[in-house]
Amino acid sequence: MSKLVLKNVARRYGEVEAVADFSLEMRKGEFVSLLGPSGCGKTTTLRMIAGFMPPSSGAIELDGEVISSPSGVVPPEKRRMSMIFQSYAIWPNMTVGQNVGFGLKIRKVPKAEAERRIDKILDITQMRALKDRYPAELSGGQQQRVALARAIVVEPEILLLDEPLSNLDANLREEMRFEIRRLHDEFKITTVYVTHDQSEAMVTSDRIVVMNKGRIEQIDAPHILYGKPRSRFVAGFIGRTNFLERDGGNYSLRPQSIGISTAKPSANGVEAEVVDRAYLGEHWDYQVKPLGEARGLRVSTLPTSVFEVGQRVWLEIDPAAMVRVDQ
Repeated sequence: MSKLVLKNVARRYGEVEAVADFSLEMRKGEFVSLLGPSGCGKTTTLRMIAGFMPPSSGAIELDGEVISSPSGVVPPEKRRMSMIFQSYAIWPNMTVGQNVGFGLKIRKVPKAEAERRIDKILDITQMRALKDRYPAELSGGQQQRVALARAIVVEPEILLLDEPLSNLDANLREEMRFEIRRLHDEFKITTVYVTHDQSEAMVTSDRIVVMNKGRIEQIDAPHILYGKPRSRFVAGFIGRTNFLERDGGNYSLRPQSIGISTAKPSANGVEAEVVDRAYLGEHWDYQVKPLGEARGLRVSTLPTSVFEVGQRVWLEIDPAAMVRVDQ
């Protein structure tokens, strides 16, 4: 039996459909991200899962029991779920230990057992030494760990995360997305994660639900989404790509799938000119223009492959790397 199921769920505000015909089945212990641009309906979907709003149609089931439908909603506090918000929502007047243990106190867990669980989760999140500090004394990453510890310590059936890393700087975001995946592997809590950052979704998720204008574009494992996007939207949203017209169809070709050199390749060679470039440390990002063509291409190379702006080069395009996508 699936752990969490959304069946044809929709949410309407008057004539506006924020979420339309959303269906998803999650296995126990699975980590699924809802990924898409602002306004695509991902946070609305998460709030319906949490019980903060009812669906306009469809149903949500937990362990085979309906917890949300237009006719009724199980209150959030009775759903056996924990939610982490973008703002962390940790209490400034409580220490780290008190914040983490708040949910256990509400649930009337005996003091000795609560202390044992608090210390254990603080050890796992590497926050034990900061147990008696207050939030104002913590960095952004440490505050995020407190929010994670507080959500996990109550042993929820479902963990919900709404853009939890958006307030952190780039380096901390990168560190914390690996931390979130590590904690998931430790506890195996069924997790729904909302983000607009495709890198976060790729690192943390077992599967990703790509959303656009309230609808699902594609649900797949990260490597399948990247390698075999089904639509132009998915191909452009997950990583960088070039769109090519060929044989009456639209194709996606990743920048790193294009070979570039000064020597003419034996087959599938296209002569081009380098029109722009950017050095990004781990790779070069080139803008090249095939001779006689109006549209340019992006090409990624190793940092050791250096070409000058204005230089003539040869491109090698493998037809097998071109993925046909729908409009």
